[in-house]
Amino acid sequence: MGSIFQQEMDEYLPLRDVVFKTLRQGILTGELKPGERLMEIHLANKLGVSRTPIREAIRKLELEGLVTMIPRRGAEVAQITEKSMKDVLEVRKVLDNLSVELACERITEEEKEQLKNACIDFEEAVKTGDFAKIAKTDVAFHDIIVVATRNIRLSQMVNNLAEQMYRYRFEYIKDSSQHARLVQEHEEICRGIVEGDKEKALAAIEAHIDNQEIAVLNQIRIDREKRA
Repeated sequence: MGSIFQQEMDEYLPLRDVVFKTLRQGILTGELKPGERLMEIHLANKLGVSRTPIREAIRKLELEGLVTMIPRRGAEVAQITEKSMKDVLEVRKVLDNLSVELACERITEEEKEQLKNACIDFEEAVKTGDFAKIAKTDVAFHDIIVVATRNIRLSQMVNNLAEQMYRYRFEYIKDSSQHARLVQEHEEICRGIVEGDKEKALAAIEAHIDNQEIAVLNQIRIDREKRA
């Protein structure tokens, strides 16, 4: 994955939005690490902008919960805590269960083929070891399920959670020991939905999320011990 500071500026977006998007991407993918200080002058020099859009971006990231303001230290990338992760996954479990249940009822034949192909794409991405590519194909797989629900409100709620979810998904994906299990879980979810078997699909999606919670909790504890 290329550095966030090497990305080309999007000429169609206002500068403050480009800076915000760039810093947010860095946090979500872990390039800007939890606890890392966000120095305005340093970031302005790296991105070739003034401090004003940096300051505005940091303020927006704080509102999203991705940045924390520490007295006498300034802005830091928010830590990935057990509480924040559990909060996100509790909501995700409810939304994913509903998505899978509705997809079993409403998915089209064309979407079934898309879901099968998304399983293959994910497995191929896993073989590359490219975390960004694995995360992208993982998102694509789950997006097909959400679209298949034909529920616009549900799609909006999933999208609102997606950015926060991406951070935890990336932590999970970085653990290569979990990759074979992830591939298997995707296949089981796919099989359940394609067969219209709600019980099988719901059991698969719940196991998928529960295993993610266990793995990320373990990673959080390892990181905490390293900092201690």
